[in-house]
Formats: sequence, structure tokens, C-alpha cells
Amino acid sequence: MLLSIIITSYKNPQLLKLCIDSIKKNIFLKNSEFEMIVADSATENDTETMMREDYPLVKFIPAKENIGFVGTVENGYRASSGKYILILNGDILIKKNSVETLLEYIQRNPQVGLVGPKLLNFNETLQPSCFKFYSFFTILYRRTLLGKMKFARKHLDDFMMKDFDHNKPKEADWIMGSAIISSREKIEKVGLMDKQYKLYFEDVDWCRRFWEKEYKVVYYPNSEMYHYHGKGSSGKGVFKTLISKKLAWIHVFSALKYFWKYKGKPLPEHN
Repeated sequence: MLLSIIITSYKNPQLLKLCIDSIKKNIFLKNSEFEMIVADSATENDTETMMREDYPLVKFIPAKENIGFVGTVENGYRASSGKYILILNGDILIKKNSVETLLEYIQRNPQVGLVGPKLLNFNETLQPSCFKFYSFFTILYRRTLLGKMKFARKHLDDFMMKDFDHNKPKEADWIMGSAIISSREKIEKVGLMDKQYKLYFEDVDWCRRFWEKEYKVVYYPNSEMYHYHGKGSSGKGVFKTLISKKLAWIHVFSALKYFWKYKGKPLPEHN
């Protein structure tokens, strides 16, 4: 098997259906060359019924508990057989040839460990998906009123890599795990995502570990995909956000776990 597409899903069968249908419509690999695997979390009856009745040829891996993004990726990976692994959130819709473009790039560039496409909002505007590594100040500026200061905005613009043409490929410290491809060989050497992250920072951590193994992480805009991204942890002010939104708390706690894990360790060097 050439490619395994692992779709991670959580309580949104409507979006999951759109994701699967977009793959069936817009991928041009032979059926013998790829497989689709849906790894679900906190599986509900409507999702299980839809998968059984509408997509009987797609491998479906349910989970009674909420095992999180990392858990669904691992379940999907364990059930996969492809030489290359494409991980997609269930809220991703692929465009024509977007999968083949990513696959061809990583096949041609053996020094590359992880590749991600350009992500688009449904109005065709750019959705940021490649970033510099976090520092403590990144969290501070994003979560407090300090973020309105000129020096903080400069820091955050640098973090979000706003200083380059996003229509050109670029090495990045980390790319969003919403759509990301690697090879089984490299994943076996680096390991799967770290289970300590319930939500957020699992992709940051994974990319860092790839860099530490001297595998490049690349943003590749020749491949484009749509991403329904709710930005659930954002808010108008730090106090309102942290009190009213559970996801914001999870983001902060995941950041603390990340900084603790890498305390005293230098960032991996690359161009």
C-alpha cells in the first residue's frame, strides 16, 4: 500500500461526510494504492451508522471515550499499512490533486520528514498554518493585553511567519497537524505524537522532534486544502477568554507541559 489517509473525527458526522466525499471526488490514485481510515473519538450512534451504511469500504475505528486527537492518530496509524501516512482532521476538504502533490513532494525529498499544505478558509483566504516555535512570551502576548503593544505585535507577526510569500514553499519550525504527511519509516524513527497533550501543542512537539532527528518540516503551498477552523480558544480579552472558554485553559496547560518538557534544551537549528 502506497498511502494511508487517516481521518481523525470527533462528534461531527456532517463535516466528516464532507471530508470523505472530498477525498473520493478529488483523489486520483488507484484504489489499490491508498486506503482511508476514520479514527473516531467518543463515538456516537449517528457517526457509526453513517460509516457502516454510507462508507462500508472505509476502515472505521470507534472509541467509546474521548481519546483526543493524539489518541485517534495513534489508533489510525496502528490500523494503517501505507508507506506514507497522511493525517487529516475531519474538518478538512481536499482540492483536486492536493494529496498527490504532497505525496510527490515528500517522495522526491527524502530529507523532509513532515509536509503540510496551504490551508484555506472557505472564502479562499489564507489560513495561517506554519509558524516559528513558541516562546513563553508568545503565550503571554497572545493571552494578555500586552498583545496590543507594538513590540508584542512584532513578536507575534514573527511567530506567525508573516514576512514571506505564502505562495512559495518554506521550511517552518512547525506546521499545523490538521493536514500533514510523513513516511512510515520516519515516523517509526521519531515516534508518534506525545500522549501527554490532550489538545494543542502535539503538532508543535512532533515537528520539533522531527527537526531533532534532522528531518525537515516544510510548508508546501502547491497543495491546497480547505479547513473549517472554529478558533475555539480565541477571545476578546484574557480574563474573559480564560474564565469562559475551556479550550483556552487547555491551550495554556499544554503550553506549560511543552515548556517543561524542553526546559533547558536548545531549539533545533535549521535554515
